[in-house]
Amino acid sequence: MITHFKKLDWILIAAIVLLCTYGLIMVYSAGMLLGYERHGDYAYFFNRQKDWLIIGIPVFIFAIITNYRIYDKLTPIFVGGIILGLLLVLIPFIGVEVNGSRRWLEFGFRIQPSEIAKLVMIIYFARVYARKQPYIHQFKQGIMPPLAVLVFIFFLILLQPDLGTGTSILVACGAILICSGAKWKHIIVLATIAAVSVGFLATSASYRMERLTSFIDPFGNESDTGFQLVNSFIAIGDAGIFGRGLGQGIHKLGYLPEAHTDFILAVISEELGIFGILFLFLLYLIILIRGVRIGVAIKEPFGKLLALGITFQISSQVFFNAGAVSGVLPITGITLPFISYGGSSLLITIFAAGVLVHLSKHATIAREAREETESTWGQKITS
Repeated sequence: MITHFKKLDWILIAAIVLLCTYGLIMVYSAGMLLGYERHGDYAYFFNRQKDWLIIGIPVFIFAIITNYRIYDKLTPIFVGGIILGLLLVLIPFIGVEVNGSRRWLEFGFRIQPSEIAKLVMIIYFARVYARKQPYIHQFKQGIMPPLAVLVFIFFLILLQPDLGTGTSILVACGAILICSGAKWKHIIVLATIAAVSVGFLATSASYRMERLTSFIDPFGNESDTGFQLVNSFIAIGDAGIFGRGLGQGIHKLGYLPEAHTDFILAVISEELGIFGILFLFLLYLIILIRGVRIGVAIKEPFGKLLALGITFQISSQVFFNAGAVSGVLPITGITLPFISYGGSSLLITIFAAGVLVHLSKHATIAREAREETESTWGQKITS
């Protein structure tokens, strides 16, 4: 058992723990006023996030100690379950509607099936393309079959409506397809189709068009659709090197409606400054580098694609969220992993991170075996 834990990537574990702690502190700071206004408790969102983190500890440990190959065997059940969950969400009186979106199921606590779908689709794509390695260069037989499932899942999520989460899943699954060894001409064709489709969907609904317009010219309508983004700019611009100080931000006081979720990065910038942002992105960079390193080291296709899929899923969410908050990308509603308030998102991300940590053990074993082989061959050559 001790040897087992020694082979884990402890740098990766430290980055995950620090991110969860960082997120808990910032949820308290960003959600104080809203917690008091809605629930009469400054620590309302902090306490709920803390409860989810407490649940996340055994979930994280379970993911670390569970053999990843079991997910391969259970994939059909996972996919069937998530399709059922996404269908139930759309049924009136079963799915919970908040702010015009029907994304949650209520079991005494709320679960968001689309968040679970992120991990399920990574597992599914890793499994299918690992098994299709002998004919991965054939478009019809090697590439197409899992895309039908992806499109179906995407449109179920779109009906909620939640284009941001659907797009995030497309990006992660696309990364797995690239890493699987598919031909670039196939990837380019599919990426073009996906980009055109998402672009069409982004402009086909009035509320999505408003988000796109506010992204292009937020100051053109800063009292309405551009309000949140303009205040995000101001919060980031006021940050300085050290920020105003933890808890001292003013833009969370009604100027950023989603201060504890989508726009928590703006609060971090305002209160902790450049150093707070740099530290945060250093932790994300560690996950990206260590995750890619793990994926490259594992030679077994399913483990390799699973590690890379999880890594790029987390990294793409950071990219989309940071891009939206800074005005580089349209606002999609994608939250910041480990940091933003949200039970389902936090728990699934923690579980996925635990799977990645588990895979780090197999990466270490693979590297040690390769080094031992190289050493043996070196000794034979010199002798």
